[in-house]
Amino acid sequence: MTAAGAATTALAPVLTGCGTDTPGGDTRLKLVAADYGDKEANSSRKYWESLVREFQKQHSKIKVDVEVYSWTEVDKRVADMVAKGKAPDLAQIGAYADFAAAGKLYSADQMLSIPTQADIIASLAKAGEVHRVQYGIPFVSSTRLLFFNKKLFAKAGIAKAPENWDEIQSAAKRLKAIGVKIPFGLPLGPEEAPAEAMMWMLSAGGGYTDQNGSYLIDSPENVKAFTWLRDEMVGQGLTGPGNPARTNRQDVFDAFCKGEVGMLNGHPTLMQQAQAGHIEFDMAPLPGIKGPSKSTMGVADWIMAFKKNGHRDEIGTFLDFIFSKDNVLSFTTQYKLLPVTTSAADAMEESRANSDLWQFLKPLRQAAELYPVSKTSWASVSKTVKEKIGAAVQKGGDPAAVLGEIQREANATELADRSDR
Repeated sequence: MTAAGAATTALAPVLTGCGTDTPGGDTRLKLVAADYGDKEANSSRKYWESLVREFQKQHSKIKVDVEVYSWTEVDKRVADMVAKGKAPDLAQIGAYADFAAAGKLYSADQMLSIPTQADIIASLAKAGEVHRVQYGIPFVSSTRLLFFNKKLFAKAGIAKAPENWDEIQSAAKRLKAIGVKIPFGLPLGPEEAPAEAMMWMLSAGGGYTDQNGSYLIDSPENVKAFTWLRDEMVGQGLTGPGNPARTNRQDVFDAFCKGEVGMLNGHPTLMQQAQAGHIEFDMAPLPGIKGPSKSTMGVADWIMAFKKNGHRDEIGTFLDFIFSKDNVLSFTTQYKLLPVTTSAADAMEESRANSDLWQFLKPLRQAAELYPVSKTSWASVSKTVKEKIGAAVQKGGDPAAVLGEIQREANATELADRSDR
């Protein structure tokens, strides 16, 4: 899942080029990037066009061609280019581990200047490592908070946002009593099941991996989380009429923006959607078993550089420009996402205009947990979670059995990946 948490419609590529040197001696770089907009008017290509123009004013000998594709196709586009021996110089996409494991990427310290490396938020930089070497450079990020409908809460007599599981259930029962269609939105359908699942794992003190990075999907903490969801939320009719296993995130977001959902876990872009729907809402830290969750989920999208064309120095110059404070802020504020550098994060915290993002920014810098994206097996494991995790909360479902099955498949995939290496 992307940091923006949404797939966008396909948009025509822009500034296409071949990523080679020009006859005049200039270097031509090719960047393939994902689109964070949902229509032509707010397409990311406008950001890249402006950024490239400014870059080339300072570096006239480095030409940059950019192709922008929707999230539904950009990862496959890059994979196809690499498979055909036509890798771009740079790709801004959702995952890097497979390319790194195959030895196709420059490491961050081969490209970035020391000030730029030092500016990247440490937890995000570490998440970009494969075998303790950083190949994935975080481009943007986001975290999750509990969103709630203030009018519905007031009508139900709920004085404050829930801080623990018992208070979630109590609030959901009050919302159900006044006829709220979906007291708590629980999207465990294929669109973003790994994210929703991870938030509940973290709230119970669990997660996808242990401190050593080994999969621990069937841990007692994770089983406890899904058992509680099955018995105390889904089983009590507090997650609405739909089956959580077939409920997608965007469906719940759309319902929240229509005033049909009392509360749900959401990312920053939900703010814009809710405001467009004229919903009065507020946000709070994710609840845990006994109090606010000690950690929340973070998501990052990545930029990486391929060795294929040999443009290491020029790529590094362009990356240093991309990660300047002003350029990072320009992109993140436009799309309501979080910066990945300390300088931009500090500037965002000092800007009243970005105060709506402050609550999301704090956990990113303190306690955010990311997917285990450095594991080449994660893509396969994530797919398994999408297919199976919803069964754990259905009536008659067995959370221990479901999580155990996912764990066994994760172990087998991890073992196969290690054997291939």
